[in-house]
Amino acid sequence: MDNSQNISYQAGQAKGQAQEKGNHMMEKADNAAQSTKETMQEAGQQMKAKAQGAADAVKNATGMNK
Repeated sequence: MDNSQNISYQAGQAKGQAQEKGNHMMEKADNAAQSTKETMQEAGQQMKAKAQGAADAVKNATGMNK
């Protein structure tokens, strides 16, 4: 293998490694986004339940829940 072929081979290797690293980083970002989405959905459900509980407490306290 002459020098130019070696350089081309090394460039191809570097390109492949960069693409693989980029794919890995995108996968990590996607996983982080999915985790954040799930956490926010859970927080939203908890807030909704607390708001409903507060509304029911007000209704009970004011006699509107009859």
